[in-house]
Amino acid sequence: MALPAAPPPCAAGRLLPASPPSRFSRSRSRPLSGAAFLAPLRTSAVCTKAVSNSDGTPGTSSSPHVVCFGELLIDFVPTINGVSLAEAPAFKKAPGGAPANVAVGIARLGGSSAFIGKVGDDEFGYMLADILKENNVNNQGLLFDAHARTALAFVTLRSDGEREFMFYRNPSADMLLEEKELDLDLIKKAKIFHHGSISLITEPCKTAHIAASKAAKDAGALISYDPNLRLPLWSSAEDARDGILSIWETADLIKISEEEVSFLTNGEDPYDDSVIKKLMHPNLKLLLVTEGPEGCRYYSKEFSGRVGGLKVGAVDTTGAGDAFVAGMLSQLAVDFSLLQDEGRLREALKFANVCGALTVTERGAIPALPTRQQVVDALTKFVT
Repeated sequence: MALPAAPPPCAAGRLLPASPPSRFSRSRSRPLSGAAFLAPLRTSAVCTKAVSNSDGTPGTSSSPHVVCFGELLIDFVPTINGVSLAEAPAFKKAPGGAPANVAVGIARLGGSSAFIGKVGDDEFGYMLADILKENNVNNQGLLFDAHARTALAFVTLRSDGEREFMFYRNPSADMLLEEKELDLDLIKKAKIFHHGSISLITEPCKTAHIAASKAAKDAGALISYDPNLRLPLWSSAEDARDGILSIWETADLIKISEEEVSFLTNGEDPYDDSVIKKLMHPNLKLLLVTEGPEGCRYYSKEFSGRVGGLKVGAVDTTGAGDAFVAGMLSQLAVDFSLLQDEGRLREALKFANVCGALTVTERGAIPALPTRQQVVDALTKFVT
C-alpha cells in the first residue's frame, strides 16, 4: 500500500530524521528516553497525521475511533495441523497479539484504529511496527524497548484447527510498558478503548493498563473488554480468574468465549442463561458470548438472543475471536445507538460472525483478517 512521500513532523516536537540509520546501529545512533522510544521516530513508520494515502486509499487518523491497548507479538504457526511443536516440520511466522489483531481487523474493514503497546528494539519489533502502518493502523502509541525482546508465541494446531500455545516472554517488551510512557492524548481521543487481560499479569504494564483504561473512560470512551484467557501466562488459575475479574465492572462491552464462561464461573454451564446473567454488572451495555462456528449469543438489559455463524473449513482458529471483535467494534464506532436496537445489533453480529469465520480459513491471525468486501461477499451466502 502506498505511503505518503513526505510525512509531516510527529507530535510532541519529535521530528522524523532526514535519513534512517542502519537498522543494526539504530539503538546506538539515537538517544533513548529511558529504555524506550516512539515508533514514529523511524522514517518508514510514517507520522500519523495523514488521513489518506497517495493512491486514494484510507490512511491512518490522528483521532482514531478505536484505540486498542496491549500486546503485539509474533506467532509461529506450524505449516501442518495435528502435530506437536516438536513434530512440526516448519513454522509460518505471523504477526499477532489479540489487541493488535483487533486494531488491524478494524482498519481492514475500513474503520479507524490505533494501537498502544511496546515491542523490542529488534527486527521483529520493527517488522510489527511496519505491519501496523501498512494496514493503516495509527502506531504513534507504539514504543520500542532496548532491553527486552519482542514477544514470541509458538502455536500448536490440532487437526480441527484449535490451538495450544507456548510463549517466550521472560520478560518481553510488552510487559515493560510504563504509565509515564502512555500517549494520553491519543487515548483521550478514542470513541472506544479496547483491551484484554494479558497486560494485567505483571508490573509495570498492569499499572499502565489500568491508567490507560481509566483515562479513556474519564474522557467518555466506551470500554470494550475481551479477557482472552491464556492460562499458561498466569501464575495460577485463581490468579487468572481474579485478574480478569478485577476490571470487569469497568467495561461497557464484554466479549467472552463459552470456555471463558466456564472458567470464570468455576465450571458452570456456559449455555445456561442464568449462569451468563451472573456475569452481568449494572453498567454493562452488552455481553457477547462466542460459540465458534455456532455463532454468538448477546445479552443486554433490554434483550438477549443468538445469531448463527457461517460454517467454513477451519485451518487455524488463531485470531477468530479478535476478528469478531473487530467486526463488531467497526460498526459500533460509527453508531453507538445500535446497542439499543436489537434488529440492527443482530445484523452487526452477523457481520462480526462472518469476520471470525473467514479468519479461520487461513493460517495466522493478522494475515487472515478479512477486508470489508470479503465479508460483504460472504454475507450473500450466510444462512442463519
